[in-house]
Amino acid sequence: MIDVRLDKKTPIKILMADDDPDDKLLTKEALEESRVINDLYFVDNGEELLAYLRGEGLYVDRDKYPFPSIVLLDLNMPKMDGREALATIKADKDLRAVPVVILTTSKAEEDMLRSYDLGAASYITKPVTFDALVELMKALGRYWVEFVELPGRYQ
Repeated sequence: MIDVRLDKKTPIKILMADDDPDDKLLTKEALEESRVINDLYFVDNGEELLAYLRGEGLYVDRDKYPFPSIVLLDLNMPKMDGREALATIKADKDLRAVPVVILTTSKAEEDMLRSYDLGAASYITKPVTFDALVELMKALGRYWVEFVELPGRYQ
């Protein structure tokens, strides 16, 4: 794997909240194919996302479940959807600074406006082809790894 991190010492830690196993697998493979250095973790819904971010329940071990550099958040999930999860994250003084990138199939203007209003860092519609997903992951990884300055907690 080619290291595109310039002078950064640690890989970016990506937490993906998505209930679709195929989307998770494709994202994992696209990140590997894009050659972006990262650690990827998964949760299935908004409730698990919040537990992970808060280090609660199954996610209490920060060596096994480190605090993420960014969150990739699907809007359409069971139990607690991405819209509710984003609102909860951004209302929590301990979590609101975590960068949340919406990665969803929804092209609804209302979802975009609400996501940005709640504090999403970006809103991206999931690509329909694997090659496009690889290119997206490459661009996303390069942006968050090479250009963005993150506080120590997120590195």
